Formats: sequence, C-alpha cells, structure tokens
Amino acid sequence: MPAALQRQAGLPQLVLLLAGSCLSVLGAVLIAPVLPQMADHFAGTPGADVLVPIVLTVPALIIGLTAPFAGFIADRIDRKRVLIIAMIGYTIFGTAPLYLESLGSIIGSRVLVGLCEAAIMTCCTTLIADYWSGPRRSRYLGLQTLLASVSATVFLGVGGALGSSGWRAPFWLYLVAGVLAVPMALFIWQPAAGGERTALPPVPWRQLRVPCLVTLAGGIVFYALIVELSFVLDEVSVTATATIGALSALMSLATAIAAGSFAKLSHRTPRELLPVAFGLSAAGLLVIWSSASVPVITVGAVLTGAGTGLLLPVLLTWATNGLSFAERGRGTGLWTGTLFIGEFLSPVLIMGIAGAAGGLRPALGVLGVLVALLAAGSLAIVPRTAGPLDVTHD
Repeated sequence: MPAALQRQAGLPQLVLLLAGSCLSVLGAVLIAPVLPQMADHFAGTPGADVLVPIVLTVPALIIGLTAPFAGFIADRIDRKRVLIIAMIGYTIFGTAPLYLESLGSIIGSRVLVGLCEAAIMTCCTTLIADYWSGPRRSRYLGLQTLLASVSATVFLGVGGALGSSGWRAPFWLYLVAGVLAVPMALFIWQPAAGGERTALPPVPWRQLRVPCLVTLAGGIVFYALIVELSFVLDEVSVTATATIGALSALMSLATAIAAGSFAKLSHRTPRELLPVAFGLSAAGLLVIWSSASVPVITVGAVLTGAGTGLLLPVLLTWATNGLSFAERGRGTGLWTGTLFIGEFLSPVLIMGIAGAAGGLRPALGVLGVLVALLAAGSLAIVPRTAGPLDVTHD
C-alpha cells in the first residue's frame, strides 16, 4: 500500500475538516443581520430591493450548481490541493466586499465565494469519508451536521455584533479560511496518490439517483424554518430580536441534539430512520400551522429542528457509503449540489404556496402535509437492499 494510505487520521484532521465544513454555513448566514444596512447603503441602485437579498442567497445556488463539478475535480486531481486552493480563494473573494463599491461587483464576488464553498464542502465531506469508515464515519458525519447547526446560530450572533460597526464589518470574518488553510496544508493529506492520468470509473447514477432526489426534498425541509421562523414569529407579534434569536437558538439546539444522536442510530437502515426524520419534521410544521400561540410555535420549531438534525446525516451516509474511493468525490459533490439546490428553492416554494394558501403559516401546513406523505412513502422509495448506515463498502 502507498504510504499515504497507511497514515491514520486523528483529532487534528477531524477538527480541521469539521471547521472547513462550517464555512458554507458562515457564507449562508453571516451577513443576514446587515442586509437592511446594505439596502440603505445601495438605496440609489436600481433594483436594490431585489439585488441585496441575492448577496446572501447566491452562494447557495452556486454551490448547488457547481458542487458536482468540484467533486469531479477532487476525484480527478487531488482532494487536498483542491481544498487548499478553495480555502485561499474563499478568503480573497469573501473579503472583497470590504473594498468593492458597486452592488454588481459584490454579487460577482459572492458567486466566486459559492464556487469556493462548493469545493470546500465537497472536499471536507469526501475526506471525512476517506479517512474513516464504519461507525466512526457515521459518528463524524453526524457531528458535521451538529456543528453546522450550532455554527449557524453562532455566526448569526457574530454577524449581528460586527454589523454594529457597519455593514462591511462582518466580511472580515472570511479571513478565517486563510488562517485554516495553513494547518490544513500541514496536517491534511491526499488519501491516495493524486494527479495520475487514469480513467475514472463512471459515476454510479442508479445508486445515487434515489438518495439525491430525496435529498432535494430534504434540503427544502431543512431550510424552511431557518428562513421562515422569524417571519412566523413576526406574524404573531413577536418582534424583539432577542426573543426571536432565543427561539431560533432553541430550534438549532434540537437540530444539534438529533444530529448527535445519529451515531447511536447508525446501525439502523434508511428505511427505518427516514420515516422518523421526515415524520418529526412534518409534525413540527403542522404544529406551527395549528396555532398562533408562541409556546405552540416553539414546540413545532423544536420538533422540526430535531427531524432535520437526524435527516441530513442519514441522507449523506446513505448516499456515500457505497461509493468507492474513485467515485466518492463526484458522489459527494452530487449529493451536496442537490442539498443546496433544495435549500435555495425552499423560500421560493414556500412563498409560492403562501400566495395560494393565504399566508405563511398555512403554507407551512401544506408543506407539513407533503412531508408527512414523504415520510409514509419512504418505505416504498428506499430500496430494501439499503443496509445499515454504519456498514461501509470501501
């Protein structure tokens, strides 16, 4: 065996890869608190009311469109090399709004941030699956979801705090990727010899088709309350930012706890766990629809958070466990792409349903019914051949 394959990954590699995985969350939520300030700053720009929110959402769309290509490059060239280049690019393009003056150029920089995030997310997830197998892989993929949920709450708070110094201030935090790139260059290694001009095996489309289609729906469910909870609370006269932040943090905590429980549940199959994850999410959405009471809405948010916390590691492990080393980057990139496309579509879909259903909470109720149907249909969708999630086939 090559020497690179004999190296044993440990805590330094895990910490670095989990930290890298959180950068896509940073890109998604960090500047949310300063969007009103940006809107005021660019008030004289035609179409600013539409363009300013795009500054926040366009990286998710770019991740969805380009992650499969990032996976191809990672398989074809070298996971580590792609990761380090993307981390440096993330810092350069992420901090660009500190000095860019036009809204169009800032959106352009955010497109490039999305390209880097696609490569970072794909490479970090692929390397976790490369370095570890079996129950340990399941545990660390669950931990990845847990930290992403917790970091979303942290980055929202940090973005708000930095935003008190002006709308540009939160963009300084993108420097963290450049800092992380240094220890990554020292402690991360390519699990197999990269750069060899050998033909890659074809992507197992038949194997990935069902997990990715379910993940597309999962992305819609996962992002629904992350985006809409504050608007739901505003409708029931909860306008204090501290209260909204506390209830959002409670939902994130439920997501984190459920993601942390995945390691103990990973001996079960997707046919057993997906109905539970989608069922909890559906129940939470229906509870929110059922009452305008803040305590009831809080219970619904916690239920949905718990469901999505279990959902993502189940979907990720199901999609990637059966992939060989030469397939894993492209398979992980395809899964990541479908997840982020679902997240990007989530607010658009809910807005459309709200127009037809007569409001946001009725729209979440309709989504809850659809998710409940998906939970029931999981038994028919997931093949009986899908084995326990902690059994890997490397």
